[in-house]
Amino acid sequence: MCGIVGYVGKQNAVSIILEGLKRLEYRGYDSAGVCVEKGRKLDLVKKAGRVDNLAKAVAKHRLAGTTGIGHTRWATHGGVTDENAHPHVSSDEKFALIHNGVIENYAQIKTFLSGKGYTFQSETDTEVLCNLIAYHYAKEPARTKGHSRFVESVRKTLRHVEGTYGIAVLCVDFPGEIVGARKASPLILGVGDNEYILASDASALVSRTQNVVYLKDGEIVHLTPKNFSISTLDQADVSPVVDKITWSIADSELGKHTHFMEKEIFEQPTALENAMRGRFSADGSTAQFGGLNITASEFREMERFMFCACGTAWHACLVTEHLIERFARIPVEVDYASEFRYRNSPLDARTLFFVMSQSGETIDTLAALREAKRKGYRVMAVNNVVGSSIAREADGGIYQHVGPEVGVASTKAFTSQLLIGAMIALYVARMRDMSFSDGVGYVNALKGAPDLVRKTLKQAAKIKVIAKKYAGYNDMLFLGRLSLFPLALEGALKLKEISYIHAEGYPAAEMKHGPIALVSEKCPSVFFAPKGEIFSKIVSSMQEIKARKGPIIAITTEGSDLPKGVADDVIEIPECHEAVLPIVAAIPIQLLSYYIAVERGCDVDKPRNLAKSVTVE
Repeated sequence: MCGIVGYVGKQNAVSIILEGLKRLEYRGYDSAGVCVEKGRKLDLVKKAGRVDNLAKAVAKHRLAGTTGIGHTRWATHGGVTDENAHPHVSSDEKFALIHNGVIENYAQIKTFLSGKGYTFQSETDTEVLCNLIAYHYAKEPARTKGHSRFVESVRKTLRHVEGTYGIAVLCVDFPGEIVGARKASPLILGVGDNEYILASDASALVSRTQNVVYLKDGEIVHLTPKNFSISTLDQADVSPVVDKITWSIADSELGKHTHFMEKEIFEQPTALENAMRGRFSADGSTAQFGGLNITASEFREMERFMFCACGTAWHACLVTEHLIERFARIPVEVDYASEFRYRNSPLDARTLFFVMSQSGETIDTLAALREAKRKGYRVMAVNNVVGSSIAREADGGIYQHVGPEVGVASTKAFTSQLLIGAMIALYVARMRDMSFSDGVGYVNALKGAPDLVRKTLKQAAKIKVIAKKYAGYNDMLFLGRLSLFPLALEGALKLKEISYIHAEGYPAAEMKHGPIALVSEKCPSVFFAPKGEIFSKIVSSMQEIKARKGPIIAITTEGSDLPKGVADDVIEIPECHEAVLPIVAAIPIQLLSYYIAVERGCDVDKPRNLAKSVTVE
C-alpha cells in the first residue's frame, strides 16, 4: 500500500524515481508525485491517477535533478486529488515529504501548528508531519551532538508522532541529502555505485542494486552523495548490515504474459518446487525446516496451535488447521489478525503461534505477532519476503521462496502457503503418531504436487471458454466442504477482487440454512466435488441447487462419476492425496477468476480500491 522511492547520486533522479514508481504500481495507489531539489529550491509535480499521467506531466514540466523523492498514494485522509497527492511541501517551502502510514494524532498537531502560523493546502495527515518538521527546524540550533540540523528536526518531530510511518524528506538547506525513517511501515536502503536509493519495496530498487539495508522500526537514515548513516530516535548510532536481494529484475517482469496474475498462475509448479526444496528428511518420511529456532522436543510439547493472518493467507491457515487436526491430532485455532489483537482470547500456556503473510509487512498480522510476543508466546512466521518486518520480529519461521509476487490477487504465494501448511501438518504428525510408511506416502504426494498442478494448468483453454460463458453474471456462490471450504472462500475472494462480481463462499451443507434463498437462474454456483466419503453429500447439495434452476460449475476429481446433468460445466482435476488436494483445486478457481475478469475488461493487476500489501490499519 503506497510506495516510496528516493534517490541520491549523480544520475537523473527523475527517471530513476519514475521507473521505481512504475514497479510499485502493483501495491495499489490512486495518485503519484515527484519532487527534486534544484538550486536550493523544491521542484514538484504530482497528479491524481496513474504513474503514466505523472510521467507526462513531468516531461512537460521538464523536471530534472540528481536528488529527489517520489510517491504513489493510496488515499486515507482526504480524497483522490492533485492537492492530496504526495510529496507535500511545508508552508515555509523548506521541506518536501512523502509518507506511508497514518499519523493518528495529526488533528491535534494541525491545531497547534495553525496557531503558530503554518498553513495547509491538503486534507492529509502527511502535510501536518511536513510542517511539524519545519517548526522544529526553525527552533533547532545549527549542530546537535554531531547530527545535522536536518536530521535532528526530523528526529524531534517523530518523537511527537502517534501512528505509523515510512518517510523520506528533502530540505532546501541541505542539497543532495535525504532523511528517511520508519515505524511499522517498510523502508529499504539500496546501496549502489556512488548512489543510494530509498524505497518501500525492493522491486523499486533491484534494477539499480541488489545490496540493501533493511531499516528497523525507530531508525532514521541520512543519505548524502558520498555516504549514509543510521541512528535511532534516541540518537544512538546503528552499524548497518548490508544484505543481498536473491532475485533479479527479470523475476518481476511480465515476459510473454499479458498480466502478472497470469504469469504467476503459470509459475506455480516452479514456485512449489522452490518452496519444498531441501525441506524433506533424508529418509523421505517427514518435513524439516531450518529456521524455526525451536527444538523438536519443544515443538512436541505444544498442545495447541494458533494461526493469525488476513485475506488469502487466512484461507491458507484454515486449510492448515484442517490438515494439522486431521493428521497430527492437535487442536488448532485460526483468527483474523485484525481481530486477535483486540480480543482477550484465553490461551493455553503451551500454545505455539504462527503468523502468515506473503509480504511480511501486513500491519494487522505484524500487530498480532507483537501482541502474542508481548504475552510471552513463541511466534513462528510463514512469509515470502526476506528481511521483512514479520521475518525479523518472529522467533522463527519458514520462507516461501516463490520470488516476487506482483499481482494484487495472490496466486503462487497462496498455493505455496498451502504447501507449507501441509508440510507443517506432516512435521507435527510424524512427531506424534503418524507411521513411517504413512509419512513416506505423504512426502511423495507433496513432491508430486508440482506435476499435478502442471497437468491442471493444461485445462486453461477449457476454463477460458467456461469463464466467457459466466462473465456476464453479477453474483456467484462458491461451495465446498472440509479442506475445500476455505477454497470456496478463496474462490469467492478472487472473483470479487479482480472482476468486481459479488461472490460468497460457504460450506456446501450450509446452503439449506439460508444462502439457498439467493439461488436463481441469475446466480451460478461453483462446487468443489472431489471423490471421497462425502461425495454423495456434495452431489445432494448440487441437486438442490439444480432443482432451483441455479447454473453449476463443478470442480471434481477425475473418475468421480458425477451424475449426468447435475452440473452445467465440469472441470476435472487429478485425483490426489488429501494434503495436496487444496493446492490442485486452487488452480481452476484462479484461472476462472482471471479469465472472467479479462472478459469483463477489468484491470486485473491493479483492481480498484485494493493494495498488494496492507500496511495501514
